[in-house]
Amino acid sequence: MKTEEKEVKDVYILAIESSCDETAAAVVKNGREVLSNVISSQIALHTLYGGVVPEIASRKHIEKINQVIEAALSEAGMTLDEMTAIGVTYGPGLVGALLVGVSAAKAIAYAKKLPLIGVHHIEGHVSANFIENKELEPPFLCLIVSGGHTHLVIMKDYGEFEIIGRTRDDAAGEAFDKVARAIGLGYPGGPKIDKAAREGNPHAMEFPRAKIEGCPYDFSFSGLKSAVLNYLNHEKMMGVEVNRNDLAASFQNAVVEALVSRTILAAREYGIHDVVIAGGVASNSALRAAMAAACEKEDFRFYHPSPILCTDNAAMIGAAAYYEYRKGVQSGWDLNAVPNLKLGER
Repeated sequence: MKTEEKEVKDVYILAIESSCDETAAAVVKNGREVLSNVISSQIALHTLYGGVVPEIASRKHIEKINQVIEAALSEAGMTLDEMTAIGVTYGPGLVGALLVGVSAAKAIAYAKKLPLIGVHHIEGHVSANFIENKELEPPFLCLIVSGGHTHLVIMKDYGEFEIIGRTRDDAAGEAFDKVARAIGLGYPGGPKIDKAAREGNPHAMEFPRAKIEGCPYDFSFSGLKSAVLNYLNHEKMMGVEVNRNDLAASFQNAVVEALVSRTILAAREYGIHDVVIAGGVASNSALRAAMAAACEKEDFRFYHPSPILCTDNAAMIGAAAYYEYRKGVQSGWDLNAVPNLKLGER
């Protein structure tokens, strides 16, 4: 590992992301300017199975990886010879899917004699905020909400995180997917519940909001999920038809309230006035609206990426890789996929 600070003018990162079911490549200039951001989604394919099938995802990445890289370079109007470094997600995620991106990145970096920079997928999600919020700088408080993660972290500096809260069981996105499946909305659950909730009453059913004693910033969603399933079973036994829109709105309201209340509490108690959200669930309209209102009430500054930058994409990986490059951090040729990589690990 190199750690000396680099002083450079323009840095062009070719970034690759393949952690789950999106094959993506992007060209990012100086960490905050996206010259291209190409995403090949597999949602339609996995919808047939009600969720992501790892082997199918890996095979599709192999088919698409070269195409999206070529498209990203073409859209940026640049060539590999003009790149400064190659950034790639190496964890967490599906091991087979990650290996496709890592292998492609290593091959390009080796052939072109370019620095290889492995990027933590979740750090990429946080870094998506730098792309559209040019003034945003650490330190800030970030709520990370996705299918596999629900974390409350303080980003102290670029690449430096302190985790102050996390889920004890289901991630918020995982709960969305499970409840959506239970009420017959299908996959992907998050966007479908968000859409149904707009037509429902968020106070039609009052579901529990779990609190962890002694850990005020931690989350728990398994009890909420169980409460929804129990409600559905009870109504079915009683022969009562459930209003799906009301149920979706009530469930979503419980999740959003838990996420927002803990985030605001942490920001208040840590004295942090910049609040950021990141991850797939950060595109949820109710969460964005509730967090914006709560931050305005507290006189906090609220930042969030556009929905396209909340989903898995390579632009966010390019943003994160840039700050690693500036610190002189570089991966070796032994870089490998780490499916269970923890936030802050290297």
